[in-house]
Amino acid sequence: MRTKIVAGNWKMNTTRDEAVALAKAVVAGVPAGTKTKVLVCPPFPWLTAVAEVTRGTPVAVGAQNVFHEKKGAFTGEVSPGMLRECGCEYVLVGHSERRHVLGETDAAINHKVHTALEDGLHVVLCVGETLAERERNLQERVFQRQVYAACAGLTDEQFGRLIFAYEPVWAIGTGKVATPEQAQTAHHNIRQRMSQLYGEKIAGSLPILYGGSVTAENAAGLLNQPDVDGALVGGASLKADQFLAIVTAAPG
Repeated sequence: MRTKIVAGNWKMNTTRDEAVALAKAVVAGVPAGTKTKVLVCPPFPWLTAVAEVTRGTPVAVGAQNVFHEKKGAFTGEVSPGMLRECGCEYVLVGHSERRHVLGETDAAINHKVHTALEDGLHVVLCVGETLAERERNLQERVFQRQVYAACAGLTDEQFGRLIFAYEPVWAIGTGKVATPEQAQTAHHNIRQRMSQLYGEKIAGSLPILYGGSVTAENAAGLLNQPDVDGALVGGASLKADQFLAIVTAAPG
C-alpha cells in the first residue's frame, strides 16, 4: 500500500520568524502515530531554520526548486547538495508556476529530476494541464508529454524516490478545485501511462498527489480516492490549523 503524503508549499511567503513559528505549530500538531508523511517546503532562506525545528520529528523538509548542475559558475542557483546540507530530503520540480510563469521547459525539468535524484533527494514532480488544454480535451496528451519527458532515462531505483503531483493549472490559487472524480480520473490516467511506459511495478508503487486549491473542507473527498495518494497544498499550508486538518483527513 502506498503511503499518504501531505506536502505544504509555502511559495514566496513568510518571514523567518513566521516560518519558524509555522514549522513549530505543524510539528506540534501532527497526530501521534500518523502513517501520513508530512512535508513542508519553505523559501530557500528559511530552510535551515525550519530544518532545525523539524529535526527528529515526523515532519520532513523540502525545497521549492533546484538547479540541474551540482556546482559551478551559476550565479543565484542552488544545487541538490546545498539543499541536503540545509536539511532537505525532498525538492519540488516542475511546479506549474515555474513552467508557465518562469518558462521552464520539459528538457530543463528532466535535467533537474536527474541531478536531484542522483544526489539523493526525493523529487516531487509536478504535472498538469492548463485550462485551455483541458477545454480542448488535451489533458491526456499533456500528461504523456510531461511524464515521458521528465522521466526519460531514470533507473528503477530512482523511480523509488519519485513522487508525482498532479496540479491542474486552472485550479491553482483560483479557488476552483477538481472534483474528487476528476482528480481520480487524472491520477488513474497518469498511473496507466506510467504502467505502459515503465511497467506495473513502478506504476503501482508511484505516489501521486493532488495539488490545486486543496483545503480542509475538500481534502477528505480528494484523499479518499483510490489513486490519490496525498496532497500538495499551497495557500492552506500557511495556516497550521488548516494544514493539519488536511493531514488528518488523509485515510490510514
